[in-house]
This record gives sequence, structure tokens and C-alpha cells, in this order.
Amino acid sequence: MELKGIHHVSALTTDAPRNFDFYTKVLGMRLVKKTVNQDEPSMYHLFYADEKGNPGTDLTFFEIPMLARNYEGTNSISSVSLRVPTDDSLKYWKRRFEEQGVDHEPITERAGRATLAFRDFEQQRLILVSDEMNEGVPGGIPWEISTLPAEHGIVGLGPVKITVREAAPSIEVLVRVLGFRHKGQYPSTIEGQPDILVLETGEGGTGAEIHVEERADIPVERPWRGSVHHVAFRVDNEEELRQWIERINDAGLQNSGFVDRFYFRSLYFREPNGILYELATDGPGFDTDEDIRTLGESLALPPFLESHREHIEKLLKPLDTKNGRPVRD
Repeated sequence: MELKGIHHVSALTTDAPRNFDFYTKVLGMRLVKKTVNQDEPSMYHLFYADEKGNPGTDLTFFEIPMLARNYEGTNSISSVSLRVPTDDSLKYWKRRFEEQGVDHEPITERAGRATLAFRDFEQQRLILVSDEMNEGVPGGIPWEISTLPAEHGIVGLGPVKITVREAAPSIEVLVRVLGFRHKGQYPSTIEGQPDILVLETGEGGTGAEIHVEERADIPVERPWRGSVHHVAFRVDNEEELRQWIERINDAGLQNSGFVDRFYFRSLYFREPNGILYELATDGPGFDTDEDIRTLGESLALPPFLESHREHIEKLLKPLDTKNGRPVRD
């Protein structure tokens, strides 16, 4: 029983139309599911991924209008990586960011890979990472309808970095409970701070790493717009997930128990520094209730919410995702 890698990452936005515009038009990702937060159906939950919404490629957003800005700090998921095919892809993206006015940093090496850090319009902390030297979990398939060249398209999620006040308790959970392995370390960009530790799971590689940064010199993050809500790890199937639930219970970690998200099955829990983790199955998948060719074009609701569709649609402001141009009345 071993986690297969990163499943998805969920973040917060205040503006679904601009979010849709940025992640589909600027980044060329595909909106594979327009649905709602199943625990709070009055807000959108948007899933961006590769062409088919494969596990390990999903970056998702909950829309919470009027949310205050994020105050960055420790005990947080402090950056999310997106995989691109080659080092040359990063040069393409640097030029694109300059043309599009996207806030970005120089191309820099992190954990032995070429990377390009950037931010979206709400200061979400993102990093493009080259897959050129990747050995491990394979990436996905860029969206063929995207106007961006496929040879430079985003192919999935890369390493996720957590920043914590004290690294040892977080590492204890990742290694002793979740089965991650120590892979290495690389220097912090902050002078005088400890190296950032690299842990991996499953086949390893770009799509199966957590990077742990210890920062005792900064306050705890106050997570609002532009912050990350949780990171999910891949579990093969429901039977295995139920075994993981037993393991999490045996470790004494408070958790959600089994949760049916319709598109996948889940378990949620917090580690000692407050980072929210989810374990999620690879299936059933996003084409369970939509044709693969029209994913994300209509509001999709899981069966237990379908009878409330009329009420839910009244709560949501219209978001046109069918023609590629977000429109609100």
C-alpha cells in the first residue's frame, strides 16, 4: 500500500471569471469540471487539468467572493508546481509571461530541476518545473484545443512545498504514516534558513514530491484569496482508501472518515502543523457524468445535489465556460 503521487491541489479565488480566463487562456489548461463545493453548494468549484482530467493534473479552485487577501507565512502550502515538458519550455513561458504581464521570477534551479516561479492575478504562488530529466510518475496530455503549443503545454502537477514552523512533526507524518521517502535537499532562497527537504512517494519524480521548508522566523499564514486550501495524494482505489483510513486512525490523527466526492473517494486530515491533506482515489473520474469532449462546459452536480439544481443555480452567478469566454450578467 503506497501513495502514487500528487492527486490534486485546491486553492481559493474570489473571481471565477478571471480565474477561468487566466488558467485556460494564459496557462492553456482545460476546465474539466464546473461544479460546486459539495460542502457549501453556493460556491463554484472549478477543476483545471490536462486533456482528460487525469489524476495528478488537477489544480482546483473554490470561489469565495469578497475574500480578503492572503497574508503569507508559515504552516501553509506555500507553492504549487505545474509540470512542463522541457527546459526550453520554460524559455517559452518566460517570454509568454512577459507578453501577458504575468508577475514572474528568473528561471532558477530547484531540487536539480529548472523552474520558473510566477503568480496569478491574486498572487497565488506557482512554479513551472521542467520534466526534461524526470524519472518517475509520468505526466498527462496537454489539451489539444488549447491555443498554446503542445510541446510546451502544462502536463500536470509537480512538487508541492509546505512551509512549517517546525519540520520534524510534519516529516514524521509524511514518512512514518504516509510512507514518503527522503530523497534529498536543496538550498533555501532565504539567507540563513535551513535547506528545503525533498520527500517522495510511489514511483517518485516530479509528480510525487513534497518539499518541506522550515521557517521559524515568520508568522503563521492567514489564508484567504491566493492561498492553497489542501493537497491531495493519489490512492489506487476505494479498497485501498479504506485501509488508509485504518492507518490514519491508528496514528491517532483526527480525520473526516470516508467521503464520497462522486468523481473520487476521499479522506481528509490535518497534520501537526495544520496542513490539510486529502487522500483521493484515481477514479471514477470526471467523465462519469459528462462526455469527455464537453467536460466543463455545463454545471455538473453529483447525484445527491441534482434534486437541488434549481436552488443551487439561483445561488450561483452565471459563468459561461462553453465558448471559452467567461461572462457574468
